[in-house]
Parts: sequence; structure tokens; C-alpha cells
Amino acid sequence: MSIETSTNVYGDEIVTATELNRQPERILDIALEHPVTINHNDRYFALLPREQMAFWVKATNVSKTVFELINIAYRLRLGEQIDPNHTYEWLKVFDAEELSQLIAEVETEFRQIGLETGAIDKLDAVIHEWYESALANSSPELAIAFIDEVDEVLLTQPAAFKTTESFGLIVENVCICYR
Repeated sequence: MSIETSTNVYGDEIVTATELNRQPERILDIALEHPVTINHNDRYFALLPREQMAFWVKATNVSKTVFELINIAYRLRLGEQIDPNHTYEWLKVFDAEELSQLIAEVETEFRQIGLETGAIDKLDAVIHEWYESALANSSPELAIAFIDEVDEVLLTQPAAFKTTESFGLIVENVCICYR
């Protein structure tokens, strides 16, 4: 299966530059509904709202990020070494099962881009959570805290005082505890 490229990639209307010059309002109104391709001297230009274009640029950048992240995760699962200066070297703290889970979560959120409002932000949040987990997993201080045995001391019932008036306030059953 090959990836097909076409000048009509949007599945939209193709208009000439002359039509755009003669009927700019009509063409702009069409562009608000769906992208328009403008043909000028066998060159093609896209006309679509700026917000839509910004979304596609952002989605493209996210695609690159997702591809690289998943690529590194797969390579780590195969036991390959990753350059210590690589952007995603933090993935090395996870075992194969955790990397599989990361890949599944990232793929699930990535599939929602273009279908669900805020999907890019959700995907970014998932990646950020994994990054934060990696930092926590690689923290020597947290590792010590998790394995350190805590000497728990049970608290005793606090002593109660009788009702007294102090500084113009009535204080009942006050408990003063010192540690």
C-alpha cells in the first residue's frame, strides 16, 4: 500500500486565481466551510481559516513527537541502548511492560486528534505524566523514601479540659497536644 499524494489532498473545491479575484467574498465564504484550493499557473495554494491551519501545524508537530517517542520506547523494549543526551532518554527507567503501557496510552490519545476537542492537550498531558513518573522513578531520594522503614507511633487519646473562660472566650474540651 502506498501513500498517495495529490494536488486535491483536501477533497475540496479548486478555483482559479481569476475566480478568487472576481468573487473574493464568495470564495472566502466557501473557505469558512471547508478548505479551498486556488490554482495559479499550475501551482496550488490552500485557503482555510487560520485556526484550522494552526491546528494542522500543531497536529503535525505532535505527530513527529509521538513517532519519536514510540520509536524510542520500542527500541528500549528490544534492549537497544539510547544516547544519554536523547530527548526521550528518560524512557529508559521503565521496564518492557511499562513501555508497552506507555505506547498503548499514547497511541490511544493520538488517535483522537482531529476527532475530539482538546485531544492534543490530553496527549500532551499523558506524555507529561509519564515523564514525571520517570523523574520520580529515577530519583534516589524517592527510592530511599519508599524502601525506608518508618517507625510508626500510635497516637494516644488527647486529654480534655473542663470548660473555662479565657480571654473572654469560652473554651470547651480543648486538647493541647505536643509532639
